[in-house]
Amino acid sequence: MLPLYLLSFAATIPAFSQLLPGSCNFESNTCGYTSDADFTSWTMHKDGHFVAVETATNDEPDDNTGSGFEPKREITGILLSPVLEYEDWSCLRLVYQITESGSLEVLQRTEGKSFDKLLWSSQTPSDSWVISSMDLLNDTEPYRVVIEGKPGMSVGSSVAIFEIHISPGYCLECDFEESHLCGYTNQWNANVNWYVGGGGINFIYNNMPDDHTYHNKTGHFMYADSGYSKTLKEVAKLASPMTNVPMSGCLSFQYQRMEDRGNLFSVFTRDRLGQYQELWRAGSEDQGQWSKTTGEWIPVQVDIRAPYSVQVVFEAAFRSAGGGHVALDDVSFSPEFCSTDAEPIFDPSIANCDFESGFCHYTQDQVTGPSWRRVSVKPNIFRNGDHTTGAGSFLLAHSQLGPRSGYVSRVISPTLPGNMKYCLRFYFSLRGFNQTEQALTVYLLQQQSGSQEKIWTQAEKSRGIWIAADVTFQPSQPAKVAFVSTCRSFWDCGSVALDDISLSFGDCELSAGSLSSSLSGHCDFEDGMCGYTQDKQSDAADWELRRGSTPTSYTGPRGDHTSGLGRYLFVEASPMLPGQNVRLLSRPLRGARGPQCLRFFYHMYGSGTGKLRVLIDDDGEDMLLWQRSGEQSVAWLRAQVEYECNRRHQIVFEAIRGASVRSDIALDDIILEGGPCPETENSSTSGTSNEIE
Repeated sequence: MLPLYLLSFAATIPAFSQLLPGSCNFESNTCGYTSDADFTSWTMHKDGHFVAVETATNDEPDDNTGSGFEPKREITGILLSPVLEYEDWSCLRLVYQITESGSLEVLQRTEGKSFDKLLWSSQTPSDSWVISSMDLLNDTEPYRVVIEGKPGMSVGSSVAIFEIHISPGYCLECDFEESHLCGYTNQWNANVNWYVGGGGINFIYNNMPDDHTYHNKTGHFMYADSGYSKTLKEVAKLASPMTNVPMSGCLSFQYQRMEDRGNLFSVFTRDRLGQYQELWRAGSEDQGQWSKTTGEWIPVQVDIRAPYSVQVVFEAAFRSAGGGHVALDDVSFSPEFCSTDAEPIFDPSIANCDFESGFCHYTQDQVTGPSWRRVSVKPNIFRNGDHTTGAGSFLLAHSQLGPRSGYVSRVISPTLPGNMKYCLRFYFSLRGFNQTEQALTVYLLQQQSGSQEKIWTQAEKSRGIWIAADVTFQPSQPAKVAFVSTCRSFWDCGSVALDDISLSFGDCELSAGSLSSSLSGHCDFEDGMCGYTQDKQSDAADWELRRGSTPTSYTGPRGDHTSGLGRYLFVEASPMLPGQNVRLLSRPLRGARGPQCLRFFYHMYGSGTGKLRVLIDDDGEDMLLWQRSGEQSVAWLRAQVEYECNRRHQIVFEAIRGASVRSDIALDDIILEGGPCPETENSSTSGTSNEIE
């Protein structure tokens, strides 16, 4: 028996699958992979057959620390693949090791685009080689795979690549014929585990089957047996690689069970939080299709919907040591559902609404009446605008807007299918409520049973700013979401505002990562500066990260734009003199064909506010793209700038102090994307809206 956990990357099993261009085992050369000359070079190790980038150290000990050899500087190595052209879906498997500390990223670079698309990343060190898998979607444009390694600052840190393996098909698919087992891993258990079967090995059990792929004893499959099982709590778990792109379709596999009454065999999906959802469970009815004498494999097809990252987990459990065995082979995937009558894929964005063009698919309760009003606020220095742009529309329930002293306002979403996990995000702002628990509540309205379930209630006093709320829920039947604001009497109530409702699949904890961690070119400053740096030629002050209000009164924002409780970047005007400037530089950007769109939110509030400018630094020459002067609004305002530059360049944000210390300027939620900027909607001409001066 060969335990899966003991399988290393020794080439003991012949490779049968087709390898695509871009694959490399670094045995004698780098297969067309090259190091980016602007960064540290990856080194080919002749004795180890791998490439690595390592932390550089000083030749002399550091007298200040007394800790011996210390790294000189941060090291980054960029490894570029040859140009790849894959018309069909393919799977990239990477065998790598991070020693001591460091990070490794795999990205996709398309010619003519300023930013690379992140496919996968890791910062987890290990004592041995690790395999990771990532799906490469079919693409009509040629591209390169970019591998970025950053060894940590501690001595001995390195990032190494042993093998790059690209094959046609999906990463979920596996016939278990290769030594890497397609990245499938066994969750080690003291008594019950998955093992590699076949390969001409003589087994203790004479009733082990031929494999399904080749129908002989030399092919391979996975199996779990009950030889040492003591209790059903001991479960053998075989987990696929984690998907990195949305996948929906038909999952197929072959299996066998011996002594079906003595074992259980199930298939689940498991997300990044470790939460399981059952896809399929073997039943006694399957036994009629299987002949014990011939060892027939049983085919299974099951629909899978994975709009977020999941693993497929095959679980086998045994009641006793005489519980027989379970065998598995030939896992495959098709983007078409198994049955033609499968429900169509639901698009959760149907419940998205920024209220710029009306109520979208939301409706108001016919019983309580239309208490929610769609309103807009012109940029001013007294009252906050909407969250979407700072000058657009949002929903408002206000005791002074209704004909009664009290009210119950209900705005209801479109119907959502049951048995799916959803993440609801929305923004709210409260003014004047004494009973905040009644100011805004979210209910789930079950369609079939007619029951309602409270899934969120207000706990954070918003202080008149926009605050983000995230709610995870999973209805058992079709349901609607209702936003309810209750005002019992005029004296207890104020106003509640609602904006930017969005709905996606999965747990909110999985999608709560910042913009900067998910997409290149996006930065919300929650995890740092995202590669933006200070221009040291202008040292009057610095752009600083901040939460809450700025130190000087009557200037600057009271919270960030992303969530109301997060971080933003600002310039404190107090230590500066009038006319002094502070510049923020993006990392160098590759030139791109066609237009690029820069979007960001800015805050310019204060009687002495100076100027904010956006420029392109093109080989030392500044070109002005956009600017605003003087006090603009107490709200965060959205700006978007379209430009073209086919040479290497940097984006520059320049803040210039005004006449007084009330001149703080702030930035948040910067997004730079390829393609033209979307046309801004004129909310005053679409739908109905009340304007609040």
